Amino acid sequence: MSAETAAGKGPGGGPEALVGIVLVSHGKAVAESVAELAVGLAGGNAKAPVTAAGGTPDGGLGTSAELITKAARTVDRGAGVAVLVDLGSAVLTVKALLAEGDELPEGTRLVDAPFLEGAVAAVVTASAGADLDAVASAAAEAYSYRKE
Repeated sequence: MSAETAAGKGPGGGPEALVGIVLVSHGKAVAESVAELAVGLAGGNAKAPVTAAGGTPDGGLGTSAELITKAARTVDRGAGVAVLVDLGSAVLTVKALLAEGDELPEGTRLVDAPFLEGAVAAVVTASAGADLDAVASAAAEAYSYRKE
């Protein structure tokens, strides 16, 4: 799922203004699997555009500014882009892209949230038509999910 896994369509088949979701992992398979799971758990309501940006362009482990930028542009529908990351250098790569100011679409935000649970919350919330603040908040709230 390196391409979009879900796309909101507005009247006339054009893109609906929904928050896009980019899932960044050090491994392509991890990012794609989390995207697939999040969209699947959102059920038939998964309208938000979601894409994975995992690994390096040559298929190795790591993160890629090029893949992240391409992914963010792919899911941008004008309502902002929420970027969730797995760890370490993924955070640093997204922060560097945001600091550059012109690499990522306007309204792109790095969301501090657990990767899997946050992705599910973000996709469900974005698919309901929520704004970027609400999507980021829902994803961050996943830190409080208790498993006991």
